[in-house]
Amino acid sequence: MKKLLGIDYGLRRIGLALGDTDARIAVPLKVLVRDGDIRGQVDAVIEVAEEYGADEFVLGLPLNMDDSVGKQAKITQSFGKLLGEVSKSVVHECDERLSSAAADDYMQQTELTHKQKKARRDALAATVILQTFFDTHTDEGTPSLK
Repeated sequence: MKKLLGIDYGLRRIGLALGDTDARIAVPLKVLVRDGDIRGQVDAVIEVAEEYGADEFVLGLPLNMDDSVGKQAKITQSFGKLLGEVSKSVVHECDERLSSAAADDYMQQTELTHKQKKARRDALAATVILQTFFDTHTDEGTPSLK
């Protein structure tokens, strides 16, 4: 069994979720404020991964609706590349289009205040990303999940 840390790398915050390859269920974990340089952000994510025993990462890639790689996707890929180099762990990319919208749809069904929703949105988006990864990758089809 491997533990995976799902990542929603946003403009202001980094949402995190956790799951494992046995249960294949993602749960929201926490939100980090994205401040400082990219190396500091990588170190903060690695610290959380170590705290929760995560072996690999699933990074949401914000592709454009036409499947092209835009500016934010390139920034996210740079973050993922550095994360892999520093952590020496596998970083999977997962299409994250509409993950924040899915998180918003889910929260509309709750009685949370606007402030509470905002605080949870990015971790929930990371959960959607990680759950999508689990739902679309099999152990046989993804060697690194074995």
